[in-house]
Amino acid sequence: MQTEPKPGTLYIVGTPIGNLEDITFRAVRILQTVDVIAAEDTRHTGKLLQHFQVKTPQLSYHEHNQNSRIPELLAELKNGKAIALVSDAGMPGISDPGYELVKACVEEGIGVVPIPGASAAITALSAAGLPTNKFIFEGFLPAKGQQRRECLELLQAELRTLIFYESPHRLRDTLADLGTVLGSDRSIVIARELTKLYEEFWRGSITQAIAHYKEREPQGEYTLVVAGSPATTPQLTEAELKAELVEMIKQGVSRSQASRQLAKDTSISRRQLYQLALSIDLSSEFSIE
Repeated sequence: MQTEPKPGTLYIVGTPIGNLEDITFRAVRILQTVDVIAAEDTRHTGKLLQHFQVKTPQLSYHEHNQNSRIPELLAELKNGKAIALVSDAGMPGISDPGYELVKACVEEGIGVVPIPGASAAITALSAAGLPTNKFIFEGFLPAKGQQRRECLELLQAELRTLIFYESPHRLRDTLADLGTVLGSDRSIVIARELTKLYEEFWRGSITQAIAHYKEREPQGEYTLVVAGSPATTPQLTEAELKAELVEMIKQGVSRSQASRQLAKDTSISRRQLYQLALSIDLSSEFSIE
């Protein structure tokens, strides 16, 4: 079924994540026939449009100008223009500011039509060899170490396969935090340069991944697929957890260290256990000199 773009409609157009052959016929047709293309980077998208001989004018739309650009795009849509939204690669709105424009269109009753395309997260997952029946996509983790570790602590007991994006200059730090928080023996698949000439899938444990990238300089964009938490024995009650914490503290371990160790043994987040440790009245458990 081939139809012309509907006036006053926003089209979410998936573009290749590397190999230009991964664009769909429908995506090319929509890009050719809409009134304007809202692009994350007009120079980058310009190369794609030139390859497919698309002459539709572009308008920049990215995280730095979205606040001013959204009202402009809404006005154009209300005036009957058909607009295609594209990102630098993959499906718009996935780890980029496209979400804000889509949300604004939905709130204004403007039609939004997805034109499916490639996604790095799904592409990596499909070839990773880790469970695909249930998974969770977290996008980019926080850049700052403390915030990144806190985010990972919330995922410590997550049973589903985990998917992250990461840049080359933060890969080593992220792998180190994955090992510290999730456990160094977790299985991980590191996908690099998906669908491009030097596409690579590396598979092993987080410990092995850390060692691998100590010897190799990270290059390109990465998608990390991490095994979920293994099934554990029934969780301890709060009273039992407190008893475990008290025993460790009696041995001279700090509340923070005790919480971290018990988190690894139980898959309960360190933050949750630390709050529990703070609630313990040590004076009633044993005298402190």
